Order: sequence, then structure tokens, then C-alpha cells
Amino acid sequence: MKFLKTFKIQANNNGVSTGQTWIKSKGEKINSYSPVNGKLIASVTAADVNSYEAVMKKAQSAFNEWRSWPAPKRGEVVRQIGEELRKNKTDLGQLVSYEMGKSLQEGLGEVQEMIDICDFAVGLSRQLHGLTMHSERPGHRMYEQYHPLGIVGIISAFNFPVAVWSWNAALAWVCGDVCVWKPSEKTPLCAIACQNIIQPVFKKNNVPDGVSNIIIGGRNVGEWMSNDGRIPLMSATGSTRMGKAVGAAVGQRLGRSLLELGGNNAIIITENADLDMALIGATFGAVGTAGQRCTSTRRLIIHEKIYNKFKEKLVNAYGQIKIGNPLNEKNHVGPVIDKDAVKMYLDAIEKCKEEGGKFIVEGGVLKGKGFESGCYVKPCIAEAKNSYSIVQNETFAPILYLMKYKTTDEAIAIQNGVPQGLSSAIMTNNMRQAEQFLSYAGSDCGIANVNIGTSGAEIGGAFGGEKETGGGRESGSDAWKVYMRRQTNTINYTDKLPLAQGIKFNL
Repeated sequence: MKFLKTFKIQANNNGVSTGQTWIKSKGEKINSYSPVNGKLIASVTAADVNSYEAVMKKAQSAFNEWRSWPAPKRGEVVRQIGEELRKNKTDLGQLVSYEMGKSLQEGLGEVQEMIDICDFAVGLSRQLHGLTMHSERPGHRMYEQYHPLGIVGIISAFNFPVAVWSWNAALAWVCGDVCVWKPSEKTPLCAIACQNIIQPVFKKNNVPDGVSNIIIGGRNVGEWMSNDGRIPLMSATGSTRMGKAVGAAVGQRLGRSLLELGGNNAIIITENADLDMALIGATFGAVGTAGQRCTSTRRLIIHEKIYNKFKEKLVNAYGQIKIGNPLNEKNHVGPVIDKDAVKMYLDAIEKCKEEGGKFIVEGGVLKGKGFESGCYVKPCIAEAKNSYSIVQNETFAPILYLMKYKTTDEAIAIQNGVPQGLSSAIMTNNMRQAEQFLSYAGSDCGIANVNIGTSGAEIGGAFGGEKETGGGRESGSDAWKVYMRRQTNTINYTDKLPLAQGIKFNL
């Protein structure tokens, strides 16, 4: 396959790099199988203790130089990375689709997110700013400024094998930080491809080796990073279980955590909704990426007056979904990531039935020609109660739960009545309903949308959620501040030393 050659992916690959140097390691062998056809794509040698330590030393050294580069100069490097991503968009999008299993359109969209965050970061590099405050003391000037933080550790998940890393890395780089990236061991080849795209840019611009590091490995590598006091900020994307472990370890050493964890996202469909528009948002939200987005739509909360009508439209739409090889652009849905994900999907279906759920679109594993990997499953729909334990927990699979409501207050209570708080949406043409949903008494999620679905966030807005979603914010708005340390400065330009709060201290 051409895209493997483009990124120099061979049968066996080193999984440890400092940006311009690949480091030999004696770690375990990690095999990457494509969920598309079940075939081995390539193998990667994971990090061991020695190669991890080599990366950390190189990263520390690189930071001491990189932080002294003017931010616009760092931004110019990121601009060039964005240009290289544009050149490689098709090949990288195909690799993402083949290794992870998402549709080619979504794979290309993920690379576009990388390009977009580079553009955002370039502009940001010329406007990293603090505030100026008036001092209570005469002849004093007071202001705040932001300085580079240091080494940023990044743990990313398989479902967005390249985009989430870029959200962190592009901002961290223009802020003057260096990055150590542990990609998902389920999609290591996408990380190697990114590193090979970056290397020529860094070399051409004489970027110090160690600004962009990858350390491929399993849980042990994440634990090394989380417990390493040389990493002041750990950004972790994945399950709530993983995030709690990272947060506890980093908190124990009083480091910073940026956690973007699970979602249990709902769309409220009101009696005033445009049902055709709601249908598109709900269907894509539920089946896109085979239900493996943290922003996937898990629950539909539908007004009782239009419940049966919308249910009928939804069942009809599910009957038109094309499942198959994600590299074929005619298909809407590809496979889930692996056999473990299939088991989780089947277990969730059984659990839902045990709790009383009624399936109106049955699930199951697809077999036969084109489905040899055993990772293709049917998107399914169940009528369920929000109180079911299976509904309360995020299942990373295309299972959608339907439930009725009578009043807007009730719908919002159902929407908020789960431990997670990432994304939410309401479909309505009623201004009062929309404003209530967006008010302090409305959605408790980090993302709240009106007349669009729960997935498909743009990089311009800060991305993240509340409660068990972790509280972190990535990507746009002022998310850059987490990658820097804040410093308040007061300058006395007089020949006297008045104390704050009018305190007298005479000698």
C-alpha cells in the first residue's frame, strides 16, 4: 500500500524517537493489525527503561534551547508542519482509516483537524499575552506574563490516533514547550508516520533534537510518564478509568493534568425540532467512527409527541447505512478497533436486554466476504431507561438508547443524569427552549449545541467536558494557557518602598 511506503513503515519499526533520531530499544514487540481485514500491517519495538530515559534527557536539553526561540519563529516551524500535512493529507488519512478503522472521509477529516490546529497555532504564536493591572501603590507597574512550562506529556487514544496529539503539540510548541507523546499501542503506525512527516521540517529549521518525542508502549510507559517529576503537565485522552489513574499519579507529585475522558452524550429532540435535520445529526453522531468517538451520541431524549414518528424515521435511516471497508468512500461505517471492542459491544447489548431494554434495530457481528476480520458490527438501537447501569456507562460502540420526555426540565434532567459531561445538543426551533438549554440551569456539559449534533467540534473552541470527563480543555480559545506558567510582575520605578495594603514598616 502506497501510504505505508510514503511514511517509511517497514515490517519492523523502532517505536522511540526524539524528533530527528530513532532510538534503539529492547522493549516488547507490538503488532499492529488492521481491523479492516485482520492482517498484520507491521510491528513496532516499544520503549524500555533505557530508551525512555534517553528521550527524557534529550527533551530536557531541547527545552532549554527551544524556549529561547521567539514565539513567532516557533510558529513558523509549525506553519511548515501544516504545509507538510497538506501535502500528505491523502496518504495519512488512508493510514488512519486502515489502522484505526474509521471511514476514509473521517480519516481525511482528522488530518484536516491537524492542519487547522497548525493554522490556529501560527496565529497564536504572535499573540501570547498577559494582562496589565493598576497597582494600588504610586510609581508601580503591575502585569502578568506567561512563560514556557517545560516537557508536556501526551497520552492519546486509538480513536483519534493523530488529531488529538496535534491539538496538544502544536499549541505546546508555539508556547515554547517540548512534547513526549505516548500514542495508543493499538495505532502505533500513525504516530510513526507523523514523526516522519515532522523530521525534515525540524532538520531544515535547525530545531533542537528532542522537541517532538514519541515513546510507543503499553500501560507501563504511561505510568512512567505520569510519575515523572520532569513532566510538569500530563495531557491524557481516553477512558475515565485511565484518566483517574493518571490524575492520581500526577496529583501525588503536584503536577498538572489535562484530562479529556469519557462521554455519554445526548441529543434532546423537542416537539419543535426540524426532524429531518435532527435525523442527520443523530445518525451520524451515533454511527460515525462506529460509535468510537468520545463525542458519539449515546442517548436520544425525544419528546413524547413526536417519539413514534422520529423512531420510525430513525429505523428507516439505519436500514440505509452501508457497512464495510472504510477505504471505500461509499461505506458509512467501518469496523470497531479490535476483537476486545466487539466483545464489549456484545456484552453491552446483553446487559441492556437483561435490564429491560427493547431493541428496535438489532445488533450483531457481521460475517462473510469483506468482514473476515471479525470486527464489523451492526449499529443498533434500544429503547431504554436512563437509570439502567449500562446506559450510565460509556460503551465505545454504535449502540444508541432512546427515551421519552414530557417537559424541557425533565429532558435536561435526563441529559445531565449521567456521570459524564462532555457533549450535548438540543434540536429545537423554539428560542426559549434553546436558551434554557444553554443557561446555568441547562446542560452541565463542556459542549452544548443547538441544532447540530454532539460530535464534530471545530478547533476554534476549547474542547473538553466536566464531571467524569475530567475538566480539561484542549485546542482553541484560551486553552493555550495550560501549557504555560503564569507569572505576576510588579515593578517599582520610584525611590521609595511603599508596602501593599498600607502596611507600615519603619526602620
